[in-house]
Amino acid sequence: MSTQGHAAKPSTPEIDSSLLITVSGPPGCGATTLCERLSEAMDCPYVSGGDIFRELAEDGELSLHQQTAEADASDDIDRALDKRLQSIAEKWGASGKPFILESRLAGWLAGENADLRLWLDAPDEVRVDRVEDREETEAEMRVREVSEAGRYEKYYDIDVEDREFYDLNINTARWSKEGVFQIVKTAIEQYDTEADEGAYETPAVDI
Repeated sequence: MSTQGHAAKPSTPEIDSSLLITVSGPPGCGATTLCERLSEAMDCPYVSGGDIFRELAEDGELSLHQQTAEADASDDIDRALDKRLQSIAEKWGASGKPFILESRLAGWLAGENADLRLWLDAPDEVRVDRVEDREETEAEMRVREVSEAGRYEKYYDIDVEDREFYDLNINTARWSKEGVFQIVKTAIEQYDTEADEGAYETPAVDI
């Protein structure tokens, strides 16, 4: 399990919450930055599906592009990854402790275990600028997005463009990193189970 927590965590959580939060979005949307900030503020771990995917690539001595090609050729990689993420969500959902799950399908895979589902996005040119210093090229990023979307629809009948059930949709190009964090922080702190009239239903994902 790839559990992140790069910054020193506060002795007293900045955000007092026991919510299981999912964060999703395309490459360069700012999900990693937000998750690291939330993990520190909530004093809780987070798991990144992207990190696990990269670890699987490294274990097989493959580049990210090669790993994507392997995933295109067989459903074994995707299903193993998604089953792992689904299991992690079930475990933390039953724990009653705060937790953050990040992946393109995190909101779907967590299902009813998720308390708050976030979708982050930004215009293409902004996302491309953000991933320039990564291993992945712009062309590879675009190929991966299309490839993943096709596989999700083929394997699980999931349309990643369907964002109806997300509780927050944020264009991260409109605010600073801290601004995005503050928006999410407010949403978490203002969440009241007694005032909650119901989340959108999340279709179950059969892996």
